[in-house]
This record gives sequence, structure tokens and C-alpha cells, in this order.
Amino acid sequence: MTSAHTDQHPVVLPANQPEQFYRGGASIAALRGAGDDRDFGPEDWVASTTTRFGQPEAGLSRLPDGRLLRDAVAAAPESWLGADHVGDFGDSTALLVKLLDAGQRLPVHCHPSDGFARQHLGSRFGKTEAWIVVGTTGPNPVVYLGFREDVAPETVAHWVATQDSSAMLGSLNEIPVKPGDTVHVPAGTPHAIGAGVFIVELQQPTDFSITLEWQGFLADAEGAFLGMDHETALRTVNRAGFGDATLASLIKHTAGQDDPRVPLLAEDAAEFFLADRLHPRGGLELDPSFGVLIVLDGAGTLRAGSGSATELRRGHTVVVPHSAGTAVLEGELTAVHCRPPAPRGTR
Repeated sequence: MTSAHTDQHPVVLPANQPEQFYRGGASIAALRGAGDDRDFGPEDWVASTTTRFGQPEAGLSRLPDGRLLRDAVAAAPESWLGADHVGDFGDSTALLVKLLDAGQRLPVHCHPSDGFARQHLGSRFGKTEAWIVVGTTGPNPVVYLGFREDVAPETVAHWVATQDSSAMLGSLNEIPVKPGDTVHVPAGTPHAIGAGVFIVELQQPTDFSITLEWQGFLADAEGAFLGMDHETALRTVNRAGFGDATLASLIKHTAGQDDPRVPLLAEDAAEFFLADRLHPRGGLELDPSFGVLIVLDGAGTLRAGSGSATELRRGHTVVVPHSAGTAVLEGELTAVHCRPPAPRGTR
């Protein structure tokens, strides 16, 4: 059984890098101060209770005492998540946070909505996501988001059937990015991340991807459509063009903002997850909540309501249980604070 005493404290987590099909990982290693820059360690799943699609344990985070975080939360959900959250989401954290370091361009892909996931994948959650750019390398760091113009369903189907990578990528909005930029990616939006972009990624807690551009990335088409036929899978794609107004509603530029708490994500992201960049200086209170803290720079402490203090430094990734109470972040540091959506009764 999970000890309530143990779960009152924030916990610094080790790296958790399930193998991926694409290259990357050097920026994660540099942030953490580690020597491991494996070519295929481009994702660090932080405080994850989510498995890779079709796998029993890959992707799950372990606490320092050896327990799977998933099992610890299931054993004491109100301690970890709070009663209001449990009322809405049961024992799901309703959140997956990753460090993602794209050592090469990712393929064009998209993710299902909640409604599609319920109907076809037996899941309450689809996979809306958001990107917080925390580093870039190379001469032209970019991301790709949404079609520039409306695209007919038969056109998308043809591109996928012929694996016309240049047409797929060329149809998307190409967006230069720098640290401090954030991008909200609603379910269904075709997208890709360019080489040299290092992000903190917030997602709904699934590993559902429809890989439109699989050739050269996946071994074959079998893994590209989550076991669904092509026609069904392609219903996930939002084929509407994203004009300037739509892009402006999804993208924020926060570089240079140094308020103690800087909200990072577009307004429409709040029903899926929340994220702030924190600059605590003399001390900053964090309301009781399940959360994930990623320290980007500096050092300090996180003092829980019980009085216990967790030492923090650059590269630390921390899971904070609701039962830690009102915590105080102190020190000369910069951190990203990620949380699940506020329970409906408290919005």
C-alpha cells in the first residue's frame, strides 16, 4: 500500500526515456547534466502513468523506491490528485509531460480527439497537446502546424497512400520558433517538429498517433494507424486551413517575460492542461495540485505544506502530489510548472 506520509512530499524523478523511432536526446542529457545522449533517447516521459501504445509498461515512471507511479496513484488517488480531480477523472492524472528533443525532423502526424478515441480506441482521452520551446539548435528551428489551405479528403488519402512527403510537409504552415514560444496543438491538427527543437510537451495521457508520413520513419504502415483501417484513421485529420488568426490563437511568445508566474499556453488549452513558467525569487506559493515541475535553470527549494524541503537544481524533474498542500518555491531558478486541467467545479 502507498504511504500517505511518503506521498505528502514532492519527489525528484530519474530520467525515463522509452525507446523511440527517431533520433535525439543530447539536449535532454545536457539539461540533466548526464552523459547519455543516445541517438534514440529523444523523449523523457516525466511523472508518466501512460504506456507506449500497445505495451504493458514501457513509458511508465518509477518512483525512487521502485514503485510505478501509476500504481502509487491508483492506491491513494485522493492523496496524489485531490478529491475534486478524482471526482472528474478518477485515478487518472489526466496529464502526460515529456521532454522532447528532436534530433531529426519528426514525421507529419496527428492525434485523435476525445470523441474519436471513445468511439474507436476505447479511451476517455484523445491526445490534444502543447509545446513549450525551451531550446533550439541549428540554423532554422521550425515547427509545422495545420494545413495552410483547406485540403480535400481524397487529396489527404492520396498523399498518404503514395507517401508523398514533400506534398504533406509543403502543405503545412512552417513556423520559426525560439525559446519562450509556445504552441497549442488541438486534436486532429496535422503537425511535425523540426530538427533542433527542444520542448516541454504537455499531452492528454495517451500514446495515440496517426502517422501520415510513415515511410522513412516507421518499419511499415502497420504501426501508423493504431490498428485501424486507413479510411477510419484519416477521419482524425482536421483538413481545414489555418490562417493567421487561427495561428495567432494557438501560438504565444513569452521570451523576456519574467513575472513570478508567466502563463504559457493559449486560452483554449486550459480545458486540457495548464502550464506556467516560474521565477520565484523571494518565494512563490503553489496551490495544492498534482503537478510536474521541470527546472530549466538555477537552483532553489520547494517547501511543502508539511515543512519538508526538496532541493532543486537545473535538470531536476519533480512530481508534486496534491497532499503536499500549498508549497513554496524559493531560489534563483526558472521552472516550468505543468498541471492537469482544473476540475470542472473549480473553473
